[in-house]
Amino acid sequence: MTGEQFPLSVSLKRFRFLIAGIGIFILAGSYAQKPFTAHVPAGNSADTVHFYMKHAYDVQKYELNLDIYDNYKTPYSWAFHASEVITVRVDSALNFIRLNAVNTSLQIDSVGNPGISFTHANDTLVIQLDRTYQPGETVQVRIWYQHKNIKDNAFYTNGGFVFTDTPPEGSRKWFPCWDRPADKALLDLTAKVPLNVKLGSNGGLADSLITGDTIYYHWISRDPISTYLITIASKIDYSLDIVYRHKPGNPADSIPARFYYQSWQVPDSIEARIGEMTDYFSSLFGEYPFEKIGFATLNGSFPWGGMENQTMINLTANGWQEGLVSHEFSHMWFGDLITCGTWADIWLNESFATYCESLWLEHRSGYSSYKNHLNQQADYYLANNPKIPIYNPSWAIHTPNSNFLYNSALEYDKGACVLHQLRYVLGDSLFFMVMKAYATDTGFMYKNAVTEDFIALTNAVSGRDMSWFFDEWLYHPDHPAYSSFYDVQDIGSGRWNLELLISQTQTTTGFFKMPLQVKVLFGDSTDTLIQVINDTDHQFFEFTFLKQPVGIVFDPNRNILLKTAITNLGIDQKQAEIGFRLFQNEPNPFRNTTTVTYRLPVASSVRITVMDANGKEVLAPFTSSDAAGTHSFQISAKDLAPGVYFCKMEAGKFNEVRKMVLVK
Repeated sequence: MTGEQFPLSVSLKRFRFLIAGIGIFILAGSYAQKPFTAHVPAGNSADTVHFYMKHAYDVQKYELNLDIYDNYKTPYSWAFHASEVITVRVDSALNFIRLNAVNTSLQIDSVGNPGISFTHANDTLVIQLDRTYQPGETVQVRIWYQHKNIKDNAFYTNGGFVFTDTPPEGSRKWFPCWDRPADKALLDLTAKVPLNVKLGSNGGLADSLITGDTIYYHWISRDPISTYLITIASKIDYSLDIVYRHKPGNPADSIPARFYYQSWQVPDSIEARIGEMTDYFSSLFGEYPFEKIGFATLNGSFPWGGMENQTMINLTANGWQEGLVSHEFSHMWFGDLITCGTWADIWLNESFATYCESLWLEHRSGYSSYKNHLNQQADYYLANNPKIPIYNPSWAIHTPNSNFLYNSALEYDKGACVLHQLRYVLGDSLFFMVMKAYATDTGFMYKNAVTEDFIALTNAVSGRDMSWFFDEWLYHPDHPAYSSFYDVQDIGSGRWNLELLISQTQTTTGFFKMPLQVKVLFGDSTDTLIQVINDTDHQFFEFTFLKQPVGIVFDPNRNILLKTAITNLGIDQKQAEIGFRLFQNEPNPFRNTTTVTYRLPVASSVRITVMDANGKEVLAPFTSSDAAGTHSFQISAKDLAPGVYFCKMEAGKFNEVRKMVLVK
């Protein structure tokens, strides 16, 4: 989903959030009994929180029969009659079914067998069943209901348009459902409309039956859908173009692309481009996963740029723009094929689709266009940083205010930049291998995924433990603020030393480990690119060259999009002392021996002392005179009793202490 313009100042979605009994039951659907893991950043009461996204049943199918014939005529009432059949598979023994159904929008008239009675209060419909059903059984319940004549920002009607727009939890306003992102079910929808109306919905058009001045559109989805992605889009005298996308290598195998639009709109450029876009995203993420491609432009009541309803994308009235279309269309993979398991994982939808906008630009216009687009997104985030992490574990249970859930700077722009930075760290080959493996993993396709799933897959496919990367960029707020100092020294014999001190000055979040590139400029107008791993704060580096450096450019290609940085010439003694470091001994705790490592920014005399818990020296001090760099030595425990010890390093005015634990 996107806002109408890029960027937006606050949120890309605005709607009322109505609690509907979700505090007791959390999720149903394909993952009804799968344990999800919500990550809690270090420093909280626990490193991870485990909870089951469990519900008593799993919805298998929604069958909706809507009579919206009168909604196309003035005074454009919001009222309509409907019936619904919900098919559920029982996961835990139950004698009632609880559904979300907003009281202000819906009136429940009656229920049919095996439902014998119902209550409808506090936006929750509870249907009492005729007996207790056991796990594995299937139950079908019929509901007759009405949508009231009320504007609820879910069901829209005016000017000959009737459409729905419901993320994140607005489907409960126009039909009873279990309205959470991990409840994916099949859809069978029939709508009664006037003969001069064209109506699109999810899936494929099974038939359209004409009776007098009435037409019944019957849409069936082949694949399960999250409730917030179920939609209708219709209008009197809609224009409709149908083109076919033929799969590469098999021209006989094709799917329809249906374009609904107003007569004054011209979607020709997108119609011509959609085949190329489908082929491109299919090459990156696996074959287009659904039976139809669908777009519909709506009117001014639809306030957003677009909404990625599965196989039926809704666009603003002027929505035939490649950037907007590429965003919404890539959601068919990221958001529809694989849907976020909880709202805490919304970045798996929106960050991925926003990043795909940049990928499409790269495909069409080259890497510089891709990078310029991402630079703009990074700049917007830096100017509008909401000061919260991309991943917030509480969102898995309690849906946040829309200004947070769909925050443009956070879940769209920052998240897209995080994916670029993952590409930078992994390299192109591994990065695109990860993306395709994720989008084609049968454990996720047509189901749901959570953030921990994507991290685990990234680690497995890349062969690297990238947990550190996701921990700092997803689970912590803000970004690094680099402050770098450099100095050049003539050391004789035609050689020059370049000293580089890299610090991070942010105070609202932790340290960010990242590979860093620095361009070194020489007096002869040449340059060279060096790369270091910045894995500790106040980190000192030294390089020797056979020609004179005259300057540096920090992160010259702006691969770390999410940062601020300043670079200064000159390293004074106080700054040099910052480069001293006594690292934690390894292993710790230890049994026989342990290794102590320290770093010197300049050549120095070092004294390292081991003391017991009372401050008494227990080993002869280690002393050394070392050149600048990192050094190590071992401590033997043969003369020490088990217990707590302290290792103290002194180098000039610098001193640092580390706690050690000896076990035997």
